[in-house]
Amino acid sequence: MKKKPVSAAPRSFDATVVKSQVTDVALVQRRREQIVAAAVELFSVQGFYRTTMQEIARKAGVSTGLIYQYAETKEDVLLLGLMFVMERFRRELESSRGEGTEPLSRLYAALDTYCRVVDRHPEATVLAYRSTMSLPREYREYIKQAELATNELIAERIRACIEAGLFRDAKVELLTYRLVLHAHGWSLKHWRLSEFATIDEYVDEGFDFFVHALATRKGKSQYARFRASRAKQLSKPVRKAAG
Repeated sequence: MKKKPVSAAPRSFDATVVKSQVTDVALVQRRREQIVAAAVELFSVQGFYRTTMQEIARKAGVSTGLIYQYAETKEDVLLLGLMFVMERFRRELESSRGEGTEPLSRLYAALDTYCRVVDRHPEATVLAYRSTMSLPREYREYIKQAELATNELIAERIRACIEAGLFRDAKVELLTYRLVLHAHGWSLKHWRLSEFATIDEYVDEGFDFFVHALATRKGKSQYARFRASRAKQLSKPVRKAAG
């Protein structure tokens, strides 16, 4: 059956790109999350090509026939798995605000959010590097466009730092990918990085390096205030809940 053509990524994942025989939207979402969780684990351990739909069904605790009600092919399942994490990046980046409208704080919040999504879903992040080329061309294009839409949420915060005079003028696209690759690096090299850094340290050290490579005199002054504010917040005692 011919796949639905993909033209450009919407603000959120259009789940109808992958056809389903079931029309109940909430049920489709629940079942697909169940199937995708099993598939991502299997794809990550034994590879996309060596994993069968029967193995995915057993891992998910459902019948093979049921899987085909929610995804027609193994490529559909892979796309759903990759888009699951892309959607998580998008939603959480959109909601990461930092401290008001202060550009450095908002950029830090974006990097912190991205890294923590990677930390929670390392298998899906690594899978995107390993298996995207296993998808049909139109699905690969969808992934690319979804990535660009997500990256724009970081790029706009870098541009805000430049426009505020905090960063020197530089290529925003290149800087965006430097931050994205830094976030991905936590999952790609977690086996080693986790031996000498926590996720908090990884985010802070990466942001510190990034800022010092770009900050103007005004930016360095603002960054010093940002660090002082963060240190003060982190030192606040946690108030116990009443009752």
